[in-house]
Amino acid sequence: MGKMKIVVREFEKERDIREVEEVERSCEVGPTSKLSLFTHLLGDPLCRIRHSPAFLMLVAEVVEEEVEGCKQKREIVGMIRGCIKTVTCGKKYNRPSKLYPLDSLKPSPIYTKAAYILGLRISPSHRRMGIALKLVNKMEEWFTQNGAEYAYLATESDNQASVKLFNQKCGYSKFRTPTILVQPVFAHRVKVSSRVTIIKLTPSEAETIYRCKFSTTEFFPRDIDTILNNRLTLGTFIAMPRDTHAPTPWPGAEKFLKNPPESWAILSVWNCSDVWRLEVRGASRMGKGLAKTTRIIDRAFPFLKIPSFPELFRPFGLHFLYGLGGEGPNAVKMVKALCGLAHNLAQKHGCSVVATEVGHGEPLKEGVPHWKKLSCDEDLWCIKRLGEDYSDGSLGDWTKSKPSLSIFVDPREF
Repeated sequence: MGKMKIVVREFEKERDIREVEEVERSCEVGPTSKLSLFTHLLGDPLCRIRHSPAFLMLVAEVVEEEVEGCKQKREIVGMIRGCIKTVTCGKKYNRPSKLYPLDSLKPSPIYTKAAYILGLRISPSHRRMGIALKLVNKMEEWFTQNGAEYAYLATESDNQASVKLFNQKCGYSKFRTPTILVQPVFAHRVKVSSRVTIIKLTPSEAETIYRCKFSTTEFFPRDIDTILNNRLTLGTFIAMPRDTHAPTPWPGAEKFLKNPPESWAILSVWNCSDVWRLEVRGASRMGKGLAKTTRIIDRAFPFLKIPSFPELFRPFGLHFLYGLGGEGPNAVKMVKALCGLAHNLAQKHGCSVVATEVGHGEPLKEGVPHWKKLSCDEDLWCIKRLGEDYSDGSLGDWTKSKPSLSIFVDPREF
């Protein structure tokens, strides 16, 4: 056996896709005694990052050189994905002037260039060799070269190997703990309250409302217009009490913002199932049988509205709800109505679940129907400061800032 070295390079689809898919499969299969989640990338390893403004995928390759024959044996044993975008990291109040005395009352967003790490995979046979660290370091070099000021990632709090790698070896720190809420899609349609009016907005109307009301929300993407106009966004919907604008139709975003109703809520729907799908593996035969029975009963007697367990043991699609927000004493009820509409939309598209991710202290999450066993109360986000300079000195070090109630989760990174 000759010399062996680890080479980290950019992913090349034609050359690497078969080996990359093999590594994905080897990493996703969990212990036979436990359930594991497998991600089907539908033949596109870049599917979870390609909708971002800037993205990169790296692979780690083991190269063995035979001393006598001078031949090389190459094998891909790891990979990592990353993307860069501009997001809100804080807010500031402008100084009042004679021309604009009220400007100081409305905060303005502080933007920063943030990089996101996802899809780190190392083949089980090549772990504990420092390959993950090499991949992270190389990705961070690309982040820095492209002007990113911070890098962050999401992981499970009980994933000790991941937490140890990023927090102890790579210099990341625990930052936010958002909540993931997952609702199964039943065979029957969910009833939406007749006391609520729901209107589908145009992308430009949605952008106007989001920028006016939520641009100072942490992680709000500056290119929200790109997301809203993406083909994967199925629509943005706003809910308000019935007859708010009766008998006239929807007045438009500008007039709505000038004279909003006492309570309202908004959300957008992202179709993940067109780019990747999930599959739960490791369930017992009895568990699968019981789940199937609930679906049969629900389909046979939809008027009973019996909650059924969705088909999760074959590749299934999901819709992600993003941009969840609202105001007023009945905003939670408006959110519940919107989630009902989103459920029925997912059913129409053949999805098995609807998911969203919100700030841990988000008060509107009370209006999001979900199953606790499918949800995650505390997803773990870790962050690292990449450079010494800041785009706006009024914030200081973002990594040391206190969490706010709300957070904007970019659907491109879910």
